[in-house]
Amino acid sequence: MTQRPRKRSLSLRGHRTSVSLEDEFWDAFRAIAQARNQPINALAARIDAERGPDIGLASAMRLFVLRHYRNAGRDAKD
Repeated sequence: MTQRPRKRSLSLRGHRTSVSLEDEFWDAFRAIAQARNQPINALAARIDAERGPDIGLASAMRLFVLRHYRNAGRDAKD
């Protein structure tokens, strides 16, 4: 069963911030960054820069993880 979101600290373009993510999303986010040989702060900064003004960073990160695994599933079927 999923636990409540926990605050995670990040540094985005030199500024400290935090996001509240469930362990499953945080673990998946870290795994994606590692697979891309990219620091988690750099990946989070990219997501932050690309998100719309009406979506929070934590939500944007969750959607990024979801899209990543959805696309991976599509690629596996091809």
